[in-house]
Amino acid sequence: MAIELVTKEDLQVLRLQLVNDIKQMLEGTSKPVEQNAWLKTDEVMKLLKVSSSTLQTYRLNGTVKYTKIGGTLYYDYQHIQNLLQEKPS
Repeated sequence: MAIELVTKEDLQVLRLQLVNDIKQMLEGTSKPVEQNAWLKTDEVMKLLKVSSSTLQTYRLNGTVKYTKIGGTLYYDYQHIQNLLQEKPS
């Protein structure tokens, strides 16, 4: 299992994204999921059309990169989009 370090800059970017998302939700101008920089597990499962166990396998074998903050896993949207483009139909 690959270990990824989360820097202060990473946390700052995540914080700013969360604050921006909350502001947009309160204003009623929430962005679609595909525009978020970070996705949660349920969003990735829907995009890849896979089960939680398949996604776990992808994490374990390195197919999907993720960052764990606290008890929550976050996935880079652009990385998931790249996987979708590579995935055979």
